[in-house]
Amino acid sequence: MIGKLFDVPRRLLAGLAALLTLAAVVTFTAMADSTMQPLPATAPDDQFSAGRALVHLKKFAAGPRPVGSPAGDRARDYLAGQLRAAGLEVEIQRSVGARSAAGLATFGQVDNIVGRLRGTDSTGTVLIAAHYDSAAMGPGASDDGAAVAAMLETVRALRGGPGPRNDIVLLMSDGEEDGVLGAEAFVREHPLGKAGGVLLNWEARGVSGPSLMFETSAGNARLVETFAGAVPAPRGHSAMVEVYRLLPNNTDFTPLTKAGFTGMNFAYIQRSSLYHTAGDTIANLNPGSLQHHGSNMLALARALGGADLRTLDSDHDATYFRALGTMITYPGQFVWPLAVLAVVAVAGLALLARVRRLLSLPRLIAATASAVVPLAASAVLAQGLWELLVSWRPAYDLMGGLLHRPQPYRAAIAVLCALTVLGWYLVLRRRLGPAALAVGALTWFAGLGVLCAQVAPGASFLFALPALTGALGWLAAVLLRTPAWARTVAAMLGPVTAAMLLPSLAGNVFDGMGLALGGASALVLALSGLIVVPIAELFLPDPAIRPKRAAVLAAPLTALLLAAGLVVAGFVVDDFDADRPRRTHLAYVMDAETRRAHWVSADVDPAPWTKRYVSGHDASALPPGYARGTLRTGPAPAIAAEGPRADVLAHSGDTLKLRVTAGEGTRSVTLRLDQPISHATASAGRFGSVSVPVTGTRIGTWPSEIRFRGLPARGVQITLRVPEKDRIRLTVIAETDGLTAVPGFVPRPPDLVAATREDGDLTAVTRGYTLTRGS
Repeated sequence: MIGKLFDVPRRLLAGLAALLTLAAVVTFTAMADSTMQPLPATAPDDQFSAGRALVHLKKFAAGPRPVGSPAGDRARDYLAGQLRAAGLEVEIQRSVGARSAAGLATFGQVDNIVGRLRGTDSTGTVLIAAHYDSAAMGPGASDDGAAVAAMLETVRALRGGPGPRNDIVLLMSDGEEDGVLGAEAFVREHPLGKAGGVLLNWEARGVSGPSLMFETSAGNARLVETFAGAVPAPRGHSAMVEVYRLLPNNTDFTPLTKAGFTGMNFAYIQRSSLYHTAGDTIANLNPGSLQHHGSNMLALARALGGADLRTLDSDHDATYFRALGTMITYPGQFVWPLAVLAVVAVAGLALLARVRRLLSLPRLIAATASAVVPLAASAVLAQGLWELLVSWRPAYDLMGGLLHRPQPYRAAIAVLCALTVLGWYLVLRRRLGPAALAVGALTWFAGLGVLCAQVAPGASFLFALPALTGALGWLAAVLLRTPAWARTVAAMLGPVTAAMLLPSLAGNVFDGMGLALGGASALVLALSGLIVVPIAELFLPDPAIRPKRAAVLAAPLTALLLAAGLVVAGFVVDDFDADRPRRTHLAYVMDAETRRAHWVSADVDPAPWTKRYVSGHDASALPPGYARGTLRTGPAPAIAAEGPRADVLAHSGDTLKLRVTAGEGTRSVTLRLDQPISHATASAGRFGSVSVPVTGTRIGTWPSEIRFRGLPARGVQITLRVPEKDRIRLTVIAETDGLTAVPGFVPRPPDLVAATREDGDLTAVTRGYTLTRGS
């Protein structure tokens, strides 16, 4: 349709202008959604300063501090001392946290830091939460040290002004990395955890990027209104909320909101290749991300600290997103009307095009149905590209799709998406006509808008708005007697709307999920391509003219060559070095009874450093129940370690009660059984007792696994519900962080870091038992 508005030279100019406009919209949206500039330590006292927060971060986030570690204890003491110095009421909640998954029960001794600033006329509690423990593989400067440091700087700024109306409670939780153990203990045992309130939780899945509000509790309309109006740089959109609700991931936000808190969850997610690795350091942390976290935290603490929290309840969610740098919000009641309006507008456009003999109903149906081809092809090609990358560079597999320099590969996926959409359009435009294809694309958007209105209302805007503006724009272009350029501008409304919304969503999916799930991002890009592709009419001859074969082959060949060149460029620029290291998995395992020891690695293609320790695939000599998945092994020297012990306190019926102890310096212990369990209880003396149900079984190893992190020196009592079998096999694994205690161990070179697999970088000493009833 659009191609008939101009003669050939003007059409080409108009086409270039249209493409430049879309590129400008995408670029401006990316720039407007960036993070903040950090403020130095000399910033005014009433403002948040990343420079001042960094002073705190350097005090406690120089190295790993997993739950139960000496570094974690030092961090706890420093943070609690800073809160006391700021005038808060501070308590260390010492307890046992718990979590269950398929065939797995995880327990941990946690030390939560709870600071309270009482309000002058409180209407409830504002809970600001972040976890101060880190993954064992890295110092966790971003995850989640930056948020904890931001809490200290936020308290300083709050204490310098008028006292808040409401109680402000700071929860610096422990044990989040091992299964949100601290937050679980807080809501189960602490009075403030049971009282509820408004929650602000802060996280990170990378070391850079804007602070995104990516998750909320249900009925978020008033919270979103506060967020959009209070923070200086609101980022995020309600589609993230809908997507995250579908994922199995969780943070401290999950148990806190399940316990009755309403709230918002924030994180930055760029440069996620360093997430949970030794690269999550202060040096790699983007100070602007820390500033963004803290500025939003302070603004919300002030806004919610002074609000009547009883008025924040709502019975519906709000839709929120940014368009050209402006945050737009509207209540959930508008979702269905907008989705229906989009359907009506697209139907009206289809009817008008039918009256004008631009399409027929059969052609429209065929065009709409055929659009599934480029969508599916884009997703398949993206996933296929990832499989090729892993086969060519197996080290990528341990990265989980979160690569250091993924930009060339992302660009290659974008080119492949453009190729599939353009190929679909070129193949069918003569047979079905440009109008049918354009209206068919809008039909997809309108249909997805309705589908999301039903199942994921916060994401409906992504499709309903482009469908509505696209249909209205085409109606104006066809009906209005205006200059050709004005009608082309009207026809660009849909593509421009899509360009404001969908590429940024694809970028977020790339950042958060990586190339291993690149098909999801490719699907979003292909959808945006459907609504943009009619612009090609400005560059194409009349559909009735059969194009030359060379012209038909030029576009796909060019796209394929460009994609191939980008993949080659990716291999060149995404090589590993000290700043962007490769991951490798290595563990030491010794049987305490036989004193036989082995190196173990799950690497498919080990690095040269790893190969010095593992040379074969024989896992038969490993302790029973230890192996999980395909492993490489190699002989290792024995170490002077007594190993763990499991003393049977009772074993009758379906109950097995054990006293588990481990050697000095052991932080964690893992139990594996060759029978499924249905219930597990851990008792750690004065730290308390907690029980969890267990369903399902573990994959790739024995059916059941029990973990206890932060093991007390006196050990722990574990009680299990097990099948009434005459014979049960049990392997107990005492785990110590690091491998330096092994004779002859040579540390990793600078271009290697420990992989994020939880049984890596551990010195594990095992002991096996065969248990019989009554023993």
